[in-house]
Amino acid sequence: MKFWQMLTWMEPDQILEVSRFAEEVGFEGVMLGDHGVFPQEVKAPYPYSKDGKPPMAPDAWYPDCWATIGAISAVTRRIRFAVAVYVLPLRNVFEVARATGTLALLSDNRFILGAGIGWMKDEFEIYGVDFHTRGKRFDEMIDVLRKLWAGGMVEHHGVQFDFPALQISPAPTRTVPIFTGGSSPVALRRAARKADGWIGAGNTPEEVPALLAEFKRMRQEAGRGQVPFETVIGLSAPPDLATFQRLHAAGMSGGVSYPFMYTVGKHSSLDAKKRVMEDFAKTYIRPMAGA
Repeated sequence: MKFWQMLTWMEPDQILEVSRFAEEVGFEGVMLGDHGVFPQEVKAPYPYSKDGKPPMAPDAWYPDCWATIGAISAVTRRIRFAVAVYVLPLRNVFEVARATGTLALLSDNRFILGAGIGWMKDEFEIYGVDFHTRGKRFDEMIDVLRKLWAGGMVEHHGVQFDFPALQISPAPTRTVPIFTGGSSPVALRRAARKADGWIGAGNTPEEVPALLAEFKRMRQEAGRGQVPFETVIGLSAPPDLATFQRLHAAGMSGGVSYPFMYTVGKHSSLDAKKRVMEDFAKTYIRPMAGA
C-alpha cells in the first residue's frame, strides 16, 4: 500500500522541507488542497461534515497549487504530488492544460491532477462561473485536457467547449493521470468511467470494502476493468496497521497521513511535523512496504 502525506492548511514556508522529508522516510507522495478564494462568509453547506460547516477558516492557507508543486518537484526526485482536490470547473481549461502539462514535463511525470467539481457555490459566484453546470463542464474538461496533453494540433466541438485546431506546446511526454474526488453516486461513476484513480474525503473502514467492490463493478461495466486504477482513501478513524492490511487486501491502494492541523495543531514546528511523519513511516509505511 502507498501512503500520502497531506499538506493541506500547513505553513507554506515549511512545505518544501516537509516534502523532502516525506520522500526520505518513504511516503509515496504529498497532496495539497485548493480553493481559488475563500469568502469571509460561506453560505454553501460543506458536504463532508454532519453540520455542514467546513473544517477550515477563511484564513486557511491555500498557496497556488502549480507554483507550489513546481517548487516541490525541484527539491525532490521520487515522490509524486497531487491536489486533493483542485476545483477544475472553476478554471480555464487552456490555462490548466498548459500548467499541468508543464509540471508533468519538468517533474519527469510525477504529477497527478487530483480534481473535483467543487462544493462552494459562493466561490463560483465570485469567479462569475456557473455553479449548476459544473459537473457537465468537468466531464468535458477531462476530454479536452487529454486532447491538449497529447500534443500537436487538436480541435474540439462539444457542448461546453468548442474551439478550432490549436495546440499547447510543449506537451508532456505522456498524458497526465487524473484522480477525481467526490462521494456522490455521480462522482463515483465519473471516477470509474473517466479517471485513473479516486481520492476519498474520509470514509469509515467499514465503508471501504463495499466502495471498492462498487468501483470494480462500475469499471468492468464501463469496459475499464483492466485499466490501472488507484484509490487514495483517507479514513475517518485513527490509523491502524491491521485495518490498513485488511483494506489493502480488499483492493485499497493508498492511504493518507492526516493534515498536520489534526495531528500537531494549526501552528507547529518543522521538527514536530517530522516526528509525526517518521512515526507514521515506522508504524505503517515500513510494515506495509511491498504490500
